[in-house]
Amino acid sequence: MTDLTAILLLVALATLVATGARRWSLPAPSLLVVAGVVIGALPFTPDLHVPPQVISIGVLPPLLYASAEEISVRDLRLVWRPVALLAFGLVLASAGAVGLLAGALTPLSAPMAFVLGAVLASTDPVAVTALGRRLSLPPRIQVMVQAESLFNDATSLVLFKVAVGTAVAGGAFSLPRAAGEFALLGGGGAVVGWLVALAVAQIRKRTEDPVLETVIALVTPYAAYVLAEDAHTSGVTAVVVAGVTLGSMGHRLTGARIRLQVHAVYQTVVFLLESVVFAVIGLELPSLIHGLGADAMTWPLVVVAIAALLIATRMLWVFPMSAAMQRRRGVAAVSWRVPAVISWAGTRGVMPLAAALSIPLVADDGQPLPHRSLVLVLTTGVVVLTLVLQGFTLAPVVRASRIALEPAATAREEAEARDRLARAGLARLEQVADVEAAPEVVVEQLRRSLQARLDHARALLDEELDADSTLMAAHRDLRHELIRAESAELARLYEERRITDGTRRRLQRALDLEETGIVEEE
Repeated sequence: MTDLTAILLLVALATLVATGARRWSLPAPSLLVVAGVVIGALPFTPDLHVPPQVISIGVLPPLLYASAEEISVRDLRLVWRPVALLAFGLVLASAGAVGLLAGALTPLSAPMAFVLGAVLASTDPVAVTALGRRLSLPPRIQVMVQAESLFNDATSLVLFKVAVGTAVAGGAFSLPRAAGEFALLGGGGAVVGWLVALAVAQIRKRTEDPVLETVIALVTPYAAYVLAEDAHTSGVTAVVVAGVTLGSMGHRLTGARIRLQVHAVYQTVVFLLESVVFAVIGLELPSLIHGLGADAMTWPLVVVAIAALLIATRMLWVFPMSAAMQRRRGVAAVSWRVPAVISWAGTRGVMPLAAALSIPLVADDGQPLPHRSLVLVLTTGVVVLTLVLQGFTLAPVVRASRIALEPAATAREEAEARDRLARAGLARLEQVADVEAAPEVVVEQLRRSLQARLDHARALLDEELDADSTLMAAHRDLRHELIRAESAELARLYEERRITDGTRRRLQRALDLEETGIVEEE
């Protein structure tokens, strides 16, 4: 089997499993990992080895950038204290605890044990963020979990870079030197990322071509990463800062048509990268196990011990922190609901695996890096265990905590926003009509359209119907039926050669956008 064939089959496998996960309402990362392990264990499956540079340069930047763009700077300001404590304090505590345990239970040297700790100190923003949206977590909790997952990736990967540098150089670990290098890498990367974001913003303001906008969006994370690495700072931090900065101003840089296209392309790229990496986690595990020496045969017990330590460390950090913050706000009875969800949302995933795969193959003296395979096996084992254990059980934990938003609350918020948007449009339309700046027939058509939207929003608010109400369901079903009828008529007109292909494509796109809006409402 050629490398190209293996890649195509891997993409097909990841797409098939991820599609099934969505259909069955299961966490896709967990299902992909399980599928990868099962297929990787088959006797006829070839060994899979991914070059480190492919992960560190090809995969990490766009995944980090996509997660960073979704962070709301406004909401981040509200939760920056707990996020900082989790993204810095908990990462350092987790890395130290795992490093000490690995040094005691495995033949890893102190630098390599710290490499393992730095790798596993970060949580996975992909699976947790997707699950959080599906479970309708409160906005504050959603932002906290998402921001923590993103920023602890940056922190742990900077730690990882420091630890790998020490391990590759073969020197002893020095805390003052590591702290200074950490500050230089993180601070310098933040500055580079901010400068890249400013430059890209100026370019995007002057670009109106959707193709160029898409290319710029795809190149930006790589530019931030490469420039920061060439400046001997943290490329990861640069990508995160650039993503957060550009995400906060994205709606002011481009129009609706370009935003739709860029979003669609980026979603496709990120989906493929995430799916393939999660599948690689499972596929690589059997071949990595075969390469272990006799002194590492107790790795399954070490994996369980490290996973238990990470979960315990997170709980011991989150629960007291949450209690202290609730006391500070004057809460009489401390609640366990939010810290329980945050504690259990600590799955490991794409970022730890990508970091582990990027560990160099040889040290500075040209010799193979000792116990690299063991670090990869332990990392992959912990990632698989947490994705399966916590990934499949997070939904029940959220339901038991009863902190998820009720559908009625979400539906009412959206209906109120639609009501205000329609009123703003009507008010502006009347201003235009008063000065006779538009033909009356056009004004009347738009007035009827806006009034229909307003009446629909008011009906939902007056009846206080939730997202699954009979009225909303009937409205969506009828709109689907009308769009199907229009699409059929459009196809008939094209087949009878009464319209050109260009006209058909433009009208079909308009219908597709309307149908997409209905699906998003559902």
